Amino acid sequence: MGQHDDVEYIGINEPPSPRSPSSSNNMKKVSILPLIFLIFYEVSGGPFGVEDSVNAAGPLLALIGFLVFPFIWSVPEALITAEMGTMFPEDGGYVVWVSSALGPYWGFQQGWMKWLSGVIDNALYPVLFLDYLKSGIPVLADGWPRVLAVLVLTLALTYLNFRGMTIVGWVAVLLGLFSLVPFVIMGVISIPKIEPARWLVVDLHVVDWNLYLNTLFWNLNYWDSISTLAGEVDNPKKTLPKALFYALILVVSGYFFPLLTSTGAIPLKREDWTDGYFSDVAKIIGGVWLRWWIQAGAAMSNMGMFVTEMSSDSFQLLGMAERGMVPEFFAKRSRHGTPTIGILFSASGVLLLSWLSFQEIVAAENFLYCFGMILEFIAFVRLRMKYPAASRPYKIPVGTVGSILLCVPPTALIVVVLALSTLKVMVISVIAIIIGLVLQPFLKYVEKKRWIKFSTSADLPDLCNAHETSESLVY
Repeated sequence: MGQHDDVEYIGINEPPSPRSPSSSNNMKKVSILPLIFLIFYEVSGGPFGVEDSVNAAGPLLALIGFLVFPFIWSVPEALITAEMGTMFPEDGGYVVWVSSALGPYWGFQQGWMKWLSGVIDNALYPVLFLDYLKSGIPVLADGWPRVLAVLVLTLALTYLNFRGMTIVGWVAVLLGLFSLVPFVIMGVISIPKIEPARWLVVDLHVVDWNLYLNTLFWNLNYWDSISTLAGEVDNPKKTLPKALFYALILVVSGYFFPLLTSTGAIPLKREDWTDGYFSDVAKIIGGVWLRWWIQAGAAMSNMGMFVTEMSSDSFQLLGMAERGMVPEFFAKRSRHGTPTIGILFSASGVLLLSWLSFQEIVAAENFLYCFGMILEFIAFVRLRMKYPAASRPYKIPVGTVGSILLCVPPTALIVVVLALSTLKVMVISVIAIIIGLVLQPFLKYVEKKRWIKFSTSADLPDLCNAHETSESLVY
């Protein structure tokens, strides 16, 4: 898969530091098994939410999509995350990658777009949670009971994030197993009922390409989100690449096989394949007990995705504060080692955005996420070209040309996703991007006037030298 070098995390042209970047945080680090499930929940959480792919394009294209799309998008993104995440093992993650390659202004834009897309993404999970429960508890379908349920759920899961990354990691493991096991059982039960001809149904004249591509994109992205937790990982230069590899297998399998068995075991009614339909499939194949397990698994899965996404979003703000990009109070940790202010900000964003519909949320966060990924690809290639001899704890076994070619398929996909965006989503997203372009110089002005305190952590290597010399990076 790549090269591993046992090297220390230091900056360009800097002597080794007696302290690591995470020395201020003596909390227990995240090990490989919890890390695999944290990545699993950052990206997937199980097959919940993939039903729209069948609705949009039919069984054949849905199955092909979840086999081919990972090679176009997920594999390149995971490989780049492994290389860059081990090169910069700190909580700023992709913000630090872009800052090192393009400067702090664009690093801030990366942080703004990724944080905003992450918060928008997190607003989905209370909605999906209640969508799966409303068939069994109709009162949660709308009105004040639904609003109150979203509020209570958000507050409870926010508190879980406050208690620490180790707890969140092992909770992710338990929730992941609970959510995936019923699909294994449903797959085994469905074998005698499978008719392979059902997999081949396709009609290119009635494909909703916008819904299809957005569903695939949303369910198979966010591999880079784990980079904002790199400072909390035990031995990230070895643990992170391995965890990404195993998580990739888990995610793709967790999508493909439930779709394969479900579409093959029951007659096709495309209009029925919407959010939450897997619970109905479970009832048809295995009975009411399996339906309830799938619904409970969906609820638990959304809890897992919520806590992991909020962890990434809040630790990203902490990493940006340690780099002096946002006010110092974002870098303050609780006694559990968690970024209290970052968690509160992320939770507030979730509550403000939870009124949007599922499709609007997916489209809006995909649009912003695409722009953030373009900056990541540029940073990856620029660092490869400018510092080809840099020491990289994990290195994708390709040269400069290979690194460019690696980014071509996902970049082409980004262009397609952006081109298919609705005018409403495009306008809202462009306004959000403009806010970020203005916000960075405004914060610099605030810092200059000393209205709010900003500071840079002394434990982190100086990235400024990256733009002053062509000598090797050493981490």
